[in-house]
Formats: sequence, C-alpha cells, structure tokens
Amino acid sequence: MRVRTTLGVVFSVGLASTVAAQDKVAKGAEIYAAQKCGVCHSIAGKGNVKGPLDKVGSTLSEVDIRSWTVDPKTMTAKTNAPRKPVMRAYPALPKDDLDALVAYMQSLK
Repeated sequence: MRVRTTLGVVFSVGLASTVAAQDKVAKGAEIYAAQKCGVCHSIAGKGNVKGPLDKVGSTLSEVDIRSWTVDPKTMTAKTNAPRKPVMRAYPALPKDDLDALVAYMQSLK
C-alpha cells in the first residue's frame, strides 16, 4: 500500500510540473505575439520568414536565448550574426515574462 501511495504522489507531482511547464510555454507564446516578434521572426511559416525560429530550442541553449532577448547587440557580435538590422533588446521584460518566452523558444524543436 505504501508503494502505491508513493507512486501516486510522484505521479501527481510530475503531472503538476508538466501542466505548469505547458502553462509557461503557452504564456511564452502569448508574449511572443504581444511583443510582435513575428515582425522579424517566423514560427511554422507565420511571420517574417527571414528570421525563422522553428528549431531554436534545438540549436540554442536557454542561456543563449535569454541573452539574445535581453542583449542582442552583444550576441550579434559574439556570433557574427549577419542579419540586419540588429535585433531589438528587451531588457525591461518582467522576469516571469522573460522566463515564459525562453520556455516557449526552448519548446521549438
């Protein structure tokens, strides 16, 4: 009986974590839309096709995505990114919004 109870608790906690992660990704998608990221970027062919983000979660780390968002000028120099104009910075994005946006970008694989 104790094993069943423990497994039930572990399953419940895991399920709650999965739901919370999905909520964070959904919030990130909303922030992407609200910040009008599609003017310069595209996902699944929607938006500016010159800046596709479809597989960004497979190619960039969470740290790099965060850095691109808050300090794109430094990341452009660091990576010798050829695309012009340089991406707009979002240093004042609230932490929860930035975390959600990064989670959304990480989900794009």
